[in-house]
Amino acid sequence: MDFTDANGGRTSHIKSFWAGGFGGMCAVVTGHPLDTIKVRLQTAPPCGPGETPIYKGALDCAHKTIALEGISGLYKGMLAPLAGATPLFAICFLGYNFGKKIFAQDINCVKKHEVFCAGMLSGVCTTFMMVPAERIKCLLQIQTYDRSSKYRGPVDVIRKLYQEGGLSSFYRGTVATLLRDVPASGVFFLSYEWIKELLSPTSAS
Repeated sequence: MDFTDANGGRTSHIKSFWAGGFGGMCAVVTGHPLDTIKVRLQTAPPCGPGETPIYKGALDCAHKTIALEGISGLYKGMLAPLAGATPLFAICFLGYNFGKKIFAQDINCVKKHEVFCAGMLSGVCTTFMMVPAERIKCLLQIQTYDRSSKYRGPVDVIRKLYQEGGLSSFYRGTVATLLRDVPASGVFFLSYEWIKELLSPTSAS
């Protein structure tokens, strides 16, 4: 099955930009507490023999975070991804729209492999924007709220990272992120187009 464009291939780049940006902002606000829990569980130190783990699971992590730091503890480090979410997702959909124009032989009927390639191009574009914000976010998420905290906020993280290693320190883990996100972006847009086709009124006829 190929994917047809109900707009005749004339999807506005401006619409793609703003729709992606608003969607990204909503995704960060709703998903960040779960992301904080995930990062804290992943970075919790291993237990020695007879020791009790810091967190027994996701619910315990959420409970302890709220008890010690308040509800704002679940939103720690959100400013960096929120500030980057609008341009990130905007570039994501804009890059995908451009990718379709590059890879598709017929923009009105895009083949599955062309959608996948366009999605991967979008993944490359967004990765280089996402990695610095992701690094700042994770460094803030893993520190607990006390006076010995290394970072006081996103701006402090940026300043100290630059002092420690220049611009390259913001891009640690880029290769691994590319290997993860580029094919994932291709699959994401394949699923996106497939579901959009299923929900389209013309698909029922």
